[in-house]
Amino acid sequence: MKSLFITLIAITFSTQILAQEKPNIVLLFADDAGFADFGFHGSDVMKTPNLDKLAKQGVRFEQAYVSDPTCGPSRAGLITGKYQQRFGFEENNVPGYMSKVSAADGAQMGVPTEEVTLADYLKKQGYRTAFYGKWHLGGADKFHPTKRGFDEFYGFRGGARSYFPYSKEPKNKLDLMERGLGNYQEPNGYLTDVLADEAITFIEKSNKENNPFFVMISFNAVHTPMDATPEDLAQFPQLTGKRKTVAAMTLALDRAAGKVLDRLKALGLDKNTIVVFTNDNGGPTDKNAASNLPLSGTKSNHLEGGIRVPFLMKWPGKINPNTTYEHPISLLDILPTFYAAAGGNAEKLKDIDGVDLLPYLQNVKTDKPHNVLFWKKDGRGTIRKGDWKLIRFPDRPAMLFYLPNDLKELNDLAASEPERVKEMYKELFEWELTLERPRWMLKKSFEKLDIDRMDDYWDIENQPKSIIKKETKIKQ
Repeated sequence: MKSLFITLIAITFSTQILAQEKPNIVLLFADDAGFADFGFHGSDVMKTPNLDKLAKQGVRFEQAYVSDPTCGPSRAGLITGKYQQRFGFEENNVPGYMSKVSAADGAQMGVPTEEVTLADYLKKQGYRTAFYGKWHLGGADKFHPTKRGFDEFYGFRGGARSYFPYSKEPKNKLDLMERGLGNYQEPNGYLTDVLADEAITFIEKSNKENNPFFVMISFNAVHTPMDATPEDLAQFPQLTGKRKTVAAMTLALDRAAGKVLDRLKALGLDKNTIVVFTNDNGGPTDKNAASNLPLSGTKSNHLEGGIRVPFLMKWPGKINPNTTYEHPISLLDILPTFYAAAGGNAEKLKDIDGVDLLPYLQNVKTDKPHNVLFWKKDGRGTIRKGDWKLIRFPDRPAMLFYLPNDLKELNDLAASEPERVKEMYKELFEWELTLERPRWMLKKSFEKLDIDRMDDYWDIENQPKSIIKKETKIKQ
């Protein structure tokens, strides 16, 4: 009996040691931030000292891409590790934007329940999981984060809400803050700060229980509405209008990220915690005055400014600090990368499109993680193959760009490269044949707005002043 007791103690102790060896994982996820609106990307307007420090502690990816230039589909790709069009999540998950002929309407639109999520995978690896902030992956209870692999949730199910507490219930109940399932509790303070505090509470609890944890802090900053505190606004006396407000909101975002990072260090967890910071799509310059320079385009289009996003990753002892990674990656890669870091075999993951980035960052693999990437929304389609990028439009001939020499996508080479256009056009079509029909469709009026936005913010630096309103003209 004594030997059995000693054996049980040994098993328990070894289990705890193994749990401690698994890295904790923190995903800091911004909303609608501009590519240029961070110090680590060269901004001398924005104040982002904590994220700038994170960039020096890890690797900065120069060509990180979302799977869609809008909020809902981008998140759907991230959370499943696969192109969201493959399960019909092609259009934005906002009921008011959808056509009346949708296959699924209102709150019934969401990531299908048969899809396996990032949180599902990590729970199988023994992780405690939590989600804080903007969900936007389905409003019905069946899509709720606590039913998609997350142990804890404090956030809102919709796509946008006030940064301050509601004094009365808004028209859309999905905008209310919710703790768990059905327990509605408005925040006590400015929401960006509150989300950081909630995450810290979860981290401290998991640390006491000796559990490896995964926490996703899905900030709604800097998505509209343009809400900022007087104290943060006062930090930018040289700015006016929306540009002033988005700077203040970015400052709050950086402060919240810094709170979490500082707490990890204070608890002695920073050495064994993976931290990733990224964003869901390009900044909507016309809506929140975000800057995507030097990239052309904005949120909702397939120009680089719509699909290329900031991406930082830190893992002490595993990833070299203060480095850059130049090859294209995708937010689809987050799932297999985290799964592999948690002890899973990413090569055995079925039916995903992302890849484990760790072998590439550790020079085990020297080729590119992705030679081909795709994007699609309605009649628009885009393929990047190597350094060439083809964009198919509904209202004009396809255009071809060679990105190393033409980051702003101003020099269309389609006429001089007919065979390449034909080859890439065909490959794009072949990929589209593997997709599901969209479960719902965007109203055509919004599709037109997306095309107009693309044209208005193509080569923004040289656009007529009539196109660029005073509050959104970007000077970095």
